[in-house]
Amino acid sequence: MKNVLEHTLLACAAVTATLSATIVPAQAADDTTVVLVHGAFADGSSWGKVIPLLQAKGVKVVAVQNPLSSLADDVSAAKKVIDEQPGKVVLVGHSWGGAVITQAGDSDKIKALVYVAAFAPSEGETLGTVGKDYPVPPGVPSLKPDAAGYLTLSDASYVANFAQDIPAATARAYAATQGLFPAKAFDEKITYAAWKTKPNYYIVASNDRMLSPDLERAFAKKLKAVTTVLASSHVPMLSQPQRVADVILAAVKR
Repeated sequence: MKNVLEHTLLACAAVTATLSATIVPAQAADDTTVVLVHGAFADGSSWGKVIPLLQAKGVKVVAVQNPLSSLADDVSAAKKVIDEQPGKVVLVGHSWGGAVITQAGDSDKIKALVYVAAFAPSEGETLGTVGKDYPVPPGVPSLKPDAAGYLTLSDASYVANFAQDIPAATARAYAATQGLFPAKAFDEKITYAAWKTKPNYYIVASNDRMLSPDLERAFAKKLKAVTTVLASSHVPMLSQPQRVADVILAAVKR
């Protein structure tokens, strides 16, 4: 009886060792981390629908919490997260976050840049002037500064212009997470354009009411990016998270 028990335990141990050696999460052999940078009028929770889709593929994900106090401060926050990663990084930016990853993506760790309905300025440009040759998007006039010069987006505009293709109650919940954004940040100049030396991906949101879809297409063309066009609002990561995750995964696998 003792010998039978010993043989059984040895057999189980052998099977466990074999399974441990052969069954690994998808992408586990890849040391790439996806670093997500949110835009203005949002926080890291705006990536909440995309993160589990990436994690389900075995991809490590970190969402930066931008202080939204200045371009320099947000770039510093992103670089801190990038520097902490042991391997390569796919750097993803939404909206204002596109300016952040453009400036912050100078590390040799950066494997690719992914712009999601995002600004992709060149050196010397500011976000306040980069779209001067395009019509003002419908949602922009609803941005009102307070006495200290900080901008917010009303619940009504969040529902109508920022996230018009998700349930209104959900949009209002995301509106409640937004931080104050300094209007002066739109006058800060980009001094480095990481997209010039990195592989680029761009998601154009064709129903965007906060950033001109035509400007987004122009950014994608300038970047010579692998381009995906989604019929979405300014927040495709909330309305079409699987499509956004697919683009990010393509950058991870390149």
